[in-house]
Amino acid sequence: MSAPDNLDDLSSTQLRELVLKLFVKLAEQDRAISELRLEITRLKGLKGPPDIKPSGMDKGTEPAKRDKQQMRPGRGKIKPRVSVEDRILSAAVPAGSRFKGYVSYLVQDLVLSVRAIRYRRERWVTSDGQTIIASLPTGTDGHFGPEVRRFILMLYHQGQTTLSRLVTLLHGFGLSISEREVQRCLTDQQDHFLDEARDVLRAGLQGSRWVSTDDTGARHQAKNGFCTQIGNENFTWFGTRSSKSRLNFLDLLRAGHTDYVLNAAAYDYMRERGLSAPLIARLAAQPGTIFLDQAAWSAQLERLGFTALRRVAPDPVSIATEGAIWGSIHAHEFLRDTVVLSDDAGQFNVGGLHALCWVHAERLVHKLDTFTDRHRAAQQRVRGLIWRFYADLKDYRLAPTAKRRLALRLRFDRIFRRRTGFVTLDRLLARLYANKDELLRVLQRPEIPLHTNGSENDIRCQVTRRKISAGTRSDLGRDCRDAFLGLAKTCAKLGVAFWDYLGSRLSVPGQPVIPPLPTLIRRRQKPA
Repeated sequence: MSAPDNLDDLSSTQLRELVLKLFVKLAEQDRAISELRLEITRLKGLKGPPDIKPSGMDKGTEPAKRDKQQMRPGRGKIKPRVSVEDRILSAAVPAGSRFKGYVSYLVQDLVLSVRAIRYRRERWVTSDGQTIIASLPTGTDGHFGPEVRRFILMLYHQGQTTLSRLVTLLHGFGLSISEREVQRCLTDQQDHFLDEARDVLRAGLQGSRWVSTDDTGARHQAKNGFCTQIGNENFTWFGTRSSKSRLNFLDLLRAGHTDYVLNAAAYDYMRERGLSAPLIARLAAQPGTIFLDQAAWSAQLERLGFTALRRVAPDPVSIATEGAIWGSIHAHEFLRDTVVLSDDAGQFNVGGLHALCWVHAERLVHKLDTFTDRHRAAQQRVRGLIWRFYADLKDYRLAPTAKRRLALRLRFDRIFRRRTGFVTLDRLLARLYANKDELLRVLQRPEIPLHTNGSENDIRCQVTRRKISAGTRSDLGRDCRDAFLGLAKTCAKLGVAFWDYLGSRLSVPGQPVIPPLPTLIRRRQKPA
């Protein structure tokens, strides 16, 4: 920003405009300095300042609440999830008293005890010299029983305790177990859990009408990374990687598949991302359309001369790779007619059906720096218009009609194309107006939410885990943490107790059989 030649020649109006521009510039610099200070604080491991309180638009647009006595129903009858044992208590009564039945009084208790069993396994030698040893009971895997393993997994992942505190607790119960053994219970021989978590993601991506996504910071092998959440009302899945790029998000959406596919969906993606027509034709002219892994795909790009064009903008290798991964997603029937709901982070904008969170959009207006009464009045006026529009979108989701859809579209134009005289606010409104299709996706698809609050609630367990345990050291430990936290969240959404789920998978005697979670997800999903 260049200074005027002579300040004395400026009128009062010009001076006022200059001061406002300087205020905006200072606010931008203060924000940048604050972000740098927060980054330094995070790298030093210090505690940062508290976050800004949310604007409260979602709660503020809820219908008026009824009377407190009408809102708060009684607790209802207690229904234990276990069988109830009846015990008759006798009373000392004088002679001549008449029996009038029983008065029930339910008491729930928890029994925690440790037992050690030495199995004396019979050993026989047949006539031909073969040795036969009696088999261990079902569920016995190693020197610690399935109940111990279930308790460790439950307390560590859903209880969010630390490894050292968990070991201390087990020692207090009387169990002789080392910290290394507890670590092995958390990570060793968990392939069936990892496979089920992967299948949960596949089931969710195949039949869901919408999915929401978010990410947060994560530490792995003493390096900063990112944990991405994908889910909806039926499932939750987590994946931690070193990057948060669009390429990484597309790779996560493959749900464990490693192939690269060139099909119509892949070529459409490349065109949308600006890859030149001659390069697309060069790919389409080749006979091969399916490449099993990264090595085969990279070799193909090398043969076709894509690698030599790395310095061309946009990067042909990146766009072609993203397109081939999108082709793989499409080939495996993931995200067919599925809306991806996000907070406007660029890496989540994939596919043709993308929706944006209204809470994040309004938050931009809420956090805008104001310097004059006129600015503050314009900000509050626009926020009021957005709040009322948001409340009407909620009503539309309950009873969508073509007439209301058209009215809401016209009203959106009037709100976000207005000029308030507050330059920064006007620029923000123009930016939000450019996202009109994504913000109004709910008009065509009323079943999708208006916000990503579900994703933010899901990912809090990862934030808690990060705070109490810093990070993971091995890839297996990272994958097990993501898998168990996702399975616990999925169980809660499906109405399955995580304790029962672990008991069923670990073959704890007497535990109810829990069907595979992907099967339960498919049952709950509405047909597309």
